[in-house]
Amino acid sequence: MKSVWHPCTQMKHHETTPLIPIKKGRGSWLFDFNNKKYLDVTSSWWVNLFGHNNKIIKKYIKNQIDQLEHSMISGLTHEPVIELSEKLNNLTGLGHCSYGSDGANAVEIALKMSSHFWRQKAKLKKTKFVYLKNSYHGETLGALSVTDIPLFKNQYSQIIKNHIQVDSPDWRKGKNNESPKEIAKNKLLLLKKMFEKKHSTISSIILEPLVQCATGMAMYDKEYLVGIRKLCNQYEIHLIVDEIAVGFGRTGKIFAHHHAKIKPDFLCLSKGLTAGYLPLSVTLTTDKIYNAFYDNDIKKGFLHSHSYTGNPLACSAALGMLSIFESNDVLLENRNKAIKINLLLENYKNLPIKDLRNIGMIWAFELDLNIDISKVTSYCVSHGLLIRPIGNTIYFMPPYSLNDSEIKHMISITEQGIKQACI
Repeated sequence: MKSVWHPCTQMKHHETTPLIPIKKGRGSWLFDFNNKKYLDVTSSWWVNLFGHNNKIIKKYIKNQIDQLEHSMISGLTHEPVIELSEKLNNLTGLGHCSYGSDGANAVEIALKMSSHFWRQKAKLKKTKFVYLKNSYHGETLGALSVTDIPLFKNQYSQIIKNHIQVDSPDWRKGKNNESPKEIAKNKLLLLKKMFEKKHSTISSIILEPLVQCATGMAMYDKEYLVGIRKLCNQYEIHLIVDEIAVGFGRTGKIFAHHHAKIKPDFLCLSKGLTAGYLPLSVTLTTDKIYNAFYDNDIKKGFLHSHSYTGNPLACSAALGMLSIFESNDVLLENRNKAIKINLLLENYKNLPIKDLRNIGMIWAFELDLNIDISKVTSYCVSHGLLIRPIGNTIYFMPPYSLNDSEIKHMISITEQGIKQACI
């Protein structure tokens, strides 16, 4: 308590709610120093795709550490960063990978590149970014300027720039029994009107495709992505797709924007990129954007950098993660697990919840506001299930290593926790 300042935490709360000291991880479980185990159904903040202590990913890291732990990639290069970039290019149709260490950094790179591109191209003053209501893109200053969570943002309003916020297509916000697709289309009409008036000042629009995670797993129809791509083409505005939380199979396809069969101008990846083993992020973009910076004059280059950019150990962890996708039909396995989870969730119909929803390996629902959600959380943790609600939203975002008995544990303990909180 005296030495560590924990993230996203009011430290004083830990005077009454002790921290859980974690000693080790195995598969889908974390273990404390008394050897009590906890099912990690948040995937350790959505990063751990294939379980803790995964033999394949560890092997990639161990092999690399005997060769090269780190070298800068300014004026140098190395095998893992080349191989990873080529694999990501093949998966996305985008290339020119610019690396960082975390999701917010990937967003910063995309925002800077987009605005810089317009100045390079025609000295256009397209400096405004458009973002969705209830969005979250990180907590560095640029990323925070396109985030809409007052708890994180309000204290820094005087040092961040104002940009343009538009309505979210969140299907829970519809009126008069609108379908998710109808909601998406209506929000696109509003967006089109705004683009018509302000497109000359707008550099890009940034969004989390299909799921706005940090504000309670808000989900929306793929029609919105299809329409956004058309509008961006029409009004010469970049589309930045933030797949930091939803990339690598989380929504049922390798990338969420693949549901809409579109290609963004920028793609931001992190979290699952290394399956939770080492910090790494990447921003991918198009030939057109890359070529705008390709010049003999260094001042026209994109000079954003970090000491650990393209770290070979982190790139090797990412290669290990991708190798699992290459050797197994992960998406099919996840679909089968999702079917089992959804069948068990039929038992939740009589619980005091609403808006139970699912896409891929993400589930969420809202608990009745009359129920003390802290009691649910305490019950689950005491019975070996790590959940971390967002407001009154309970969600499951488990690792893909989850087996049948673990699925039953996740569903039953949460159900019992809700029932206990109702007493």
